[in-house]
Amino acid sequence: MKVNAIKIESLLAVQGLTKTELAKKAGMSRQNVSTVVRRGTCEPRTAGKLAFALGVDVSDITE
Repeated sequence: MKVNAIKIESLLAVQGLTKTELAKKAGMSRQNVSTVVRRGTCEPRTAGKLAFALGVDVSDITE
């Protein structure tokens, strides 16, 4: 699944979160979050975890 790294980074900035904090909220490793943002792809389940941790719908962070 393609994710929009710019949208994720923007949501992190607006919410004042770091990737480490996002990872903790999503139950993932910081490295995994960084890899997803850098590559722009992930499994649908991972996108769901990130969206839930950011408090948005999955469609808000995917392309």
